[in-house]
Amino acid sequence: MRDIPATMRALVLHAYDLEGYDSLTLEERRTPRPARGEVLVRMTASPINPADIAFLHGLYGAKKPLPVVPGVEGCGVVVAVGGGWMARRLLGKRVACAAGNGDGAWAEYMVAPALQCAPLPARVSDEQGAMSIVNPYTAWAQLAIAQQLRMRAIIQTTAAGALGRMVIRLARRRGVQVINIVRRDTQVKALQAIGATYILNSEAPDFDQQLRTLSHQLDARLAFDSLAGAMTGRLLAAMPPRARVVVYGGLSMEPIQAIPGDVIFDQRSIEGFYLAHWVARQRLLTLLSMQRELRRLSEVTHTEVQLRAPLAAGQRAIATYEAQMSAGKALLMPGMAPD
Repeated sequence: MRDIPATMRALVLHAYDLEGYDSLTLEERRTPRPARGEVLVRMTASPINPADIAFLHGLYGAKKPLPVVPGVEGCGVVVAVGGGWMARRLLGKRVACAAGNGDGAWAEYMVAPALQCAPLPARVSDEQGAMSIVNPYTAWAQLAIAQQLRMRAIIQTTAAGALGRMVIRLARRRGVQVINIVRRDTQVKALQAIGATYILNSEAPDFDQQLRTLSHQLDARLAFDSLAGAMTGRLLAAMPPRARVVVYGGLSMEPIQAIPGDVIFDQRSIEGFYLAHWVARQRLLTLLSMQRELRRLSEVTHTEVQLRAPLAAGQRAIATYEAQMSAGKALLMPGMAPD
C-alpha cells in the first residue's frame, strides 16, 4: 500500500450519549488495512444522516464497540484492496460506499466491503455520490413495498426532507399517490414547487381530520413514518381499516403511541423497516439492477446541500443539520481545510 499514509485523521465516538456530542473528537489513527473482499477508500465526502444521529445516541440498529468512527455512507476513491475479484475490479475507481461492521466514513480513509461499493459514473459529482446509498435505496425500497402490496397511495412523514422529496419524485414515476406530512407552511410551498399534490401540515388544528378524509378518499393503507412517538398512532387512527404503518425512524425520540382498539378492531398494524435487513433479503442481481436504475434517475435522487464542513468542524455541522434537516444535507469533507 505505497503512497498511503500510516496514520489518518478521523472523528471518533467514545460514548453513546443522548445529550450532545462531547464524546466525538477528531483524532489521529492508524490507517486501516483491507482484508479479503474489502477495499480501502480515500474518502472525499460523507453526509450526516438521521441514521448517523441515531447511531451517535446509541439508538441505531447497529451499536458498535467503542471507540468507533461513525458515518454510514460516503464517496471516495479505492486506493487499495485486500483481495478477491469483487474488490480488485474496484481498484482506482471512484465509488459510493457504505460502512461495514467496523469503523465508518467520517475519516480520511475507510475500509468497506466490496459488495457495499458502487462505481460512480463521471456525471455524478462527489457530493451527490456520497449521498447515493442510504436515501435512494430507502426510497426505492418503500416504493417496492407499496407496489408489492398493490397500493395506489401511501403516506409519508417528514416529507420535506431529502428522502421525502425522493419518494415524491419516484412515486410520480411509479403512478403512486403520496400524502405528504410536514410541520411548517414554508415546507408546504417547497413541496408544491417540486410537484407534490397532497400536503398536510401536522401543526394545523384540523390535521387529523384532514388526514382521515384524504387517506380514506385515496385508500391510503400504507404509511412510512420516520418520527414514531405520537405521530404513529395519529397515522394509524386516521387510515382505513387493515392499514399498516411502517416505522423506519425515531426522530421524535419518543416511544410509539397507539390506541389498542385501532389494532384490535380495525386490524391496523405497526411494523418496522431497517434498510440493512431489506437489502440482505434481495438477490444480488436485483440490487445491481436497482443501482443501475438509480444512477440513471439522477434527477430523482438529487439532494440539496446546506453545509460543507471539514472533519474538525464535525460537531458544529451535526448541530446545524439536526436543527434544520429539511434545509438540505450537511457534508463532512475530509480534504477540506479547517476554518
